Amino acid sequence: MEGENKGKIYIVDDDTEMQSMLRDFLTAQGYQTSIYSSAIEALKNLSSKPNDVDIVISDIKMPQMDGLEFTSELKKILPEIPIILITAFGSIETAIEAMRKGAYHYIVKPFKLAEMSVNLERAFEYRRLQRENTVLKQEIKRSFTLGGLLGKSQAMQSVFDLINRVSNATANVLITGESGTGKEMVARAIHQNGPRAAKPFIAINCTAIPETLLESELFGHAKGSFTGAMQRKKGLFEEAEGGTLFLDEIGDMDPYLQTKLLRVIQEKKLRPVGDNVSKDIDVRLISATHKDLKSAIREGRFREDLFYRLSVIPIVIPPLRHRKEDIPLLAEFFFKKYAATNGTKATGFSKKAINKLINLKWEGNVRELENMVERAIVLSKGPQIDDTDIPSPETLSSEEFFAKSTGDFPILDELEKRYISLVLEKTGNRKDKAAQILGINRRTLYRKEREYGFVKQDKNFTEEESKEISIQEVSTVSLSPSPTPT
Repeated sequence: MEGENKGKIYIVDDDTEMQSMLRDFLTAQGYQTSIYSSAIEALKNLSSKPNDVDIVISDIKMPQMDGLEFTSELKKILPEIPIILITAFGSIETAIEAMRKGAYHYIVKPFKLAEMSVNLERAFEYRRLQRENTVLKQEIKRSFTLGGLLGKSQAMQSVFDLINRVSNATANVLITGESGTGKEMVARAIHQNGPRAAKPFIAINCTAIPETLLESELFGHAKGSFTGAMQRKKGLFEEAEGGTLFLDEIGDMDPYLQTKLLRVIQEKKLRPVGDNVSKDIDVRLISATHKDLKSAIREGRFREDLFYRLSVIPIVIPPLRHRKEDIPLLAEFFFKKYAATNGTKATGFSKKAINKLINLKWEGNVRELENMVERAIVLSKGPQIDDTDIPSPETLSSEEFFAKSTGDFPILDELEKRYISLVLEKTGNRKDKAAQILGINRRTLYRKEREYGFVKQDKNFTEEESKEISIQEVSTVSLSPSPTPT
């Protein structure tokens, strides 16, 4: 029986008779045992050999260190080890205190060996599940996360692999992808996984600073180089010395600055605005854009030589709609991130809610998903976030309409036609409501319907309607799309 080796159990008890009884019983059951008369001795051995035990059985009443204190100390170093406490002095207060200290179970003497056997089997099952959970967490951490990025899809796994391979290099990296896909997070992951991790990571959005100030912001300026330059200013290249400079939305950079940036990359030297002395720089450059730089090159808006200098290593971040298997993982991550701070009663997502999230289009990508999860947490009233807490595709169709309408650059008449058609559809063809939303007179709407073929051309208007239409000045419909999350 001893050869079965069902697991290793520590017996901690100053009673030699109890030690002997438990050892004989457990050995006959196929367990390996180690006997300790002192909790201090057992704790010392466990500290030096953390993998030497599966379960601990300990008495409560012992000299020097009792079982409750032993449990508390053991949980600090080996929180995953189940502890079964035994005592001849059972009470509700003691049981509560034992559980509060972290004990797995509490048995009162005298006890039946069958009772101990059942509790051990349950404790070993608990230990097995704990081990599996630890392995799973390590696997998830190793496989599905990198820096602040999450993803188990093949597309994201490829990105993770590329990040790991380029992190130790010095070559410039160009990250492309739609807004909200996490381009800056990829840049940070490259920096944090490489030899420059202890040095600065400086990020700047090239569209967030006026072109007149961006040159000084990037390259710095000398004292008195222009009106208001009261002292010398370090540029971001200097601040990132030895580290990484991340240039977001590089596709919007002014052509003059593109030329200066190209010179800095080629020469690895920097000359601040108004200065006549160049300085050596050691900066890894990572750039990002959501634009098609090849098209910008053909249209003369971006330098081709700069493009090839920036994109020595190109990384393309896939949009969220192309990696739907990552959506549940991301949703759970954002839920844990915002649940505590927003005081929600919900414990997670229902299956229907997850399915609904998977089937949305996510034109705003991961950033849009994060915003939607936080909104669902705030508005949810039930024990779970249900599909009714997630906006349906219908509620997003206006945004989709504008995205599609402006994507193919239609003429104004065509865009007006599409917009009026959408409003009529959403109002159930109720003319008063549609005219109110459009900001035009109802009779003007009738005329627009005839012009765009929404009604038959032989429809007759009353004399009053015709008169009003002829003198009505057609209102202008605002066609500017609402801003969408990025």
